[in-house]
Amino acid sequence: MMPAIDLSSSHLVLIPSYNPGARVYDTVRAARARWAPVWVVVDGSTDGTAVGLAGMAATDPGLKVMVLPENGGKGAAVLHGLDLAARQGYTHALTMDSDGQHPADLIPAFMAASKQAPDAMVLGMPVFDASAPALRVQGRKLSNGWAHLETLWAGIGDSLYGFRVYPIEPLRQVMRGQRWMRRFDFDPEAVVRLCWRGVRPINLPAPVKYLHADEGGVSHFNYLRDNILLSWMHLRLMLGFVLRLPLLVLRRLRTHRSGTP
Repeated sequence: MMPAIDLSSSHLVLIPSYNPGARVYDTVRAARARWAPVWVVVDGSTDGTAVGLAGMAATDPGLKVMVLPENGGKGAAVLHGLDLAARQGYTHALTMDSDGQHPADLIPAFMAASKQAPDAMVLGMPVFDASAPALRVQGRKLSNGWAHLETLWAGIGDSLYGFRVYPIEPLRQVMRGQRWMRRFDFDPEAVVRLCWRGVRPINLPAPVKYLHADEGGVSHFNYLRDNILLSWMHLRLMLGFVLRLPLLVLRRLRTHRSGTP
């Protein structure tokens, strides 16, 4: 039995899920213990978790499960949820992974920060422990460096960490305006393009845990494939950056003069 939590009419938790294994049930329970509603978008999973999640939703009015017939990627699953959320009047969505890496206990704090600054995006700043692969930790510094350059150091704390609160409508407009951002490139491209639109980042620390296989951890990250994808993403973002450079410089000058972060 889930604790009695009032359904928010503006902010929801959105969890894209692809073959996460049984760990997803703990993730969803933890999210529901701290927020309602929680929506899960099953992105063409073949591991049987869609059935288990649907069973959970059948007895929990604060949980909604959507099942996509084919795997389209994290960004595509998030966009599916955002479109439905917008039609139902929600304004903000906190995205988190289904595999147990993200801290569900921080959901209320991130939502509160979003409500205090509804025009901003609230980004998790990962706090790594000993479970974090050194190659992943070091590799993200390169992606973060590119994101800083592409936004003229607009304040993105971490471009890759997917535990964050987005204002729904600006993100939908960004995604509907081009055909990218549908797979692993979703998280970093989303924050860069939202910064270009003037959406201010707010950074809050959040622990991240990399689970081993014996703990139920599942990773779909492929070093070669996904790093090629990220490289192509930053190439097109740099092209966009060059076109927007005069506007970005002007915005930075105005921000500096006003003293606004």
